[in-house]
Formats: sequence, structure tokens, C-alpha cells
Amino acid sequence: MRTIIGVDIGGSHISAAQINWNSGNTQVSNFFEADVDTSGSVDEIIDSWSKVIKKAANGKQVIQLGIAMPGPFDYEQGISLIQDQGKLKSLFGMSVKDLLAQSISIDSEFILFMNDAEAFLRGESMVGAGKKYNNLMGLTLGTGLGSAIQVEEVVKDAKLWTAPFRDGIAEDYLGTAWFIGEVKKQYGLEIEGVKDLLMPEVNSEISGSIFQKFGNSLGEFLFPYVSRLHTESVIVGGKISNASKFFLPFTQSYLQRMGLEVSCQKSELGENATLIGAAQPFL
Repeated sequence: MRTIIGVDIGGSHISAAQINWNSGNTQVSNFFEADVDTSGSVDEIIDSWSKVIKKAANGKQVIQLGIAMPGPFDYEQGISLIQDQGKLKSLFGMSVKDLLAQSISIDSEFILFMNDAEAFLRGESMVGAGKKYNNLMGLTLGTGLGSAIQVEEVVKDAKLWTAPFRDGIAEDYLGTAWFIGEVKKQYGLEIEGVKDLLMPEVNSEISGSIFQKFGNSLGEFLFPYVSRLHTESVIVGGKISNASKFFLPFTQSYLQRMGLEVSCQKSELGENATLIGAAQPFL
């Protein structure tokens, strides 16, 4: 019996845990995480990742790895295509699959890769906020915008971050950079991220106005996609989702005004969604 490990790799972070599937119940155990300097060499990055994965394996030698990775990435071959995103540059064109297999001493056939937004939605669809629905959209809101769609049994990366929106692309309006820029432009305030808007020293009228604007923008962006795909629920994760109660009601109201009854909700599983989704092919 192989031990299944779900792994979530980001631009500066890795988390890993054992995923156990028992009669429809999913259990996450032996969770470990670490910050990773992804500007380092190939050996430094692979070594950092391997250490966390080995901790999650807890001495088990016979393991299978389901790994969620941001794009661009050749998920079938396990080759990194990330070049100009300011992260993981040294791995460009390299077989991450072979490098990790060698470092952890397992056969590369027991390592599978998946887009991180797709993994997030798979996890939520299996055992989280999306389990009651057939047609879903998942968004991971943070520094960047991750997106995936589920239509019946098919789940795939939607790659909406570069979708045209207003006078730019979606990520210009639906990520951390928008909050930082908008607060500075409208109120002359310097913030480092969305969590700063929730600090007691920030006027609630200011934060309320910013979240309302964001929520409406999200609704405007989602409308053509959820309309065309007959989406029943939109599930949001990522760091910005921690403030979802302040903006999701505006997103839902916008969609209702446009004649769509779509449930907009925060992830139930948090970061476990991606770990479970990444491991799903082995479950």
C-alpha cells in the first residue's frame, strides 16, 4: 500500500501532507510547510522541497506524490516553463519530476503534477464547498489570480488571469496589487496587502468602500463565464478569501442583478483543498 502525499508548491512556499481516503472520508495528516527561496539554484530549491515532502512521508519509503504547481508548466512531463515570473527561474526547462524523484529516491512514475487552481477546485468539489454541485468555478485570489472550472465530471485550469477585462487583464483588477494601488490612489494610504485593510486603525468606511468596489468588479468579471458555463457555485480561496465576507455579498448581488442565481462562497477546506485535489488521481 503506497502512502499518498499531496503537495502544494507556490512561488515562495511549499506545503505537504499525507492524504488518506477511507469510505468517502478524506483525512489530512502529517502536515508540514516551509518558506522557500525560489531565486536559488536548482539544487537549493529541490533540496528545500524534498525536505518538506520527506517530513510529510514520516519515514514511509513507498509513496506517491500528487503535486500542485503554478503555471506555466508542462504538467504531463513535469517540466517547468516558468521563466519571467520572478520565481523558480533556475528550473526553467528542467524536469522537476526527475529531479524530485532522484532527490526523494522514488520512481518518477509515482509523481503527478496538476495546476494549482485545478487542484484547489478538485479538492473543494470532492469533499468541500462544491460537493453538492456539478458545475463550478474555483478562484484563488492572492498575488495572482488562479482559476479553474468544473463542468459535470471534467475539471480543468481556466487560465483566466490574462483574460481581457476593462482596460487590461483580469489580474490587474483581481489581485493584491489592485488593492494596494486603489487604496493609495483613492485615500493616499500605504498598505502591504488586503489584511492591512482589516486593521483597527483603518477607517471602516474606507475598507468597506474598497471591498464593495472589488466585489462588484469580481461580479462583473465573472458574469460572462458563469452565464455561459451555467455555473452553480463560485468558490474562492487564496489569501484574499480571508476577507470574503466583506466582498462576496457584493459579487453575489451583482450576479443576481444580472439575472443569475449563483452561490458565491469561501473555500471550506482552505489550503487542504489543494493538497487533497493534487492527490486525487491516486485516491
